[in-house]
Amino acid sequence: MKPHGPIPPGFAADADGMLRIGGRRADALAEAAGDTPLFVYDRAMLTARAAEWRAAMPREVQLHYAMKANPFAPLLAHMATIVDGFDVASGGELALALASGMAAEHISFAGPGKRDRELEAAIAAGATLNLESAGEGARALAIADRIGTRPRLAVRVNPDFDLKGSGMKMGGGAKPFGVDADAVPALVRMLIDAGADWRGFHIFAGSQALDADAIADTQAQTVALAARLAEAVRNARRARGRAGRERFCDGTRPLARRRGRGLSDARGRPEGEPWRNLPRHRRRTASSTRRERQFRDGDPA
Repeated sequence: MKPHGPIPPGFAADADGMLRIGGRRADALAEAAGDTPLFVYDRAMLTARAAEWRAAMPREVQLHYAMKANPFAPLLAHMATIVDGFDVASGGELALALASGMAAEHISFAGPGKRDRELEAAIAAGATLNLESAGEGARALAIADRIGTRPRLAVRVNPDFDLKGSGMKMGGGAKPFGVDADAVPALVRMLIDAGADWRGFHIFAGSQALDADAIADTQAQTVALAARLAEAVRNARRARGRAGRERFCDGTRPLARRRGRGLSDARGRPEGEPWRNLPRHRRRTASSTRRERQFRDGDPA
């Protein structure tokens, strides 16, 4: 049960019961503002809460701030100094996140219904797009090709479980958020083969939950799901690699037929794709990707 009372936990009060925020009486703050309602944010309290969270978590776990909670610019400027990244859900939030001083590579953009101009803004800035569908992935790749930028892409997964007791469930069945788990590996392989900068999975089963045991159980299921999906992607890569080697060895793709002797070409240009016609973000990866498809088994990243 969320605690209720006239003086919230973590705050202080004067002897006469007047709430104090940041060391100042609430009535004095209202008087200084000239009217109410009035919103007052205590930077010290925010910093303390972030530190409390970090103390309870492994060092490898990063803390991101969801801007939908509050996009007030001065608040964002402070949050940018105490969290590891921002999560945004619109082009407007993306612009505010960038203006706050948060580095683009630490901003992730989720949410269904992203417009092409929002996808382009995120790709151009270098933020990570959490793709909500295969169609959104295809649009993002097309935009990246057009503007010559390698996109940072992740896939939002619709998990086959939900967060028990949550006020908003985002898993455990048909939902407007994310790609069904069984369709994720094929989508990820397509993104990697297209030359995207693959960033991982976005898995979010619910919100508005206060049951610690339920949250811990859901997190365990989330980590297990991510591991299964990663293994499925690796298995798909190995299968493609074996198929490529078989085609090579049975004579259907003899080395002599590869223009410029393919693999011995010092510049490593892939057959059938003039280098100057490749999108710029793929020029750096096309040769190594082609070789990996034929001769290596390995991680998708």
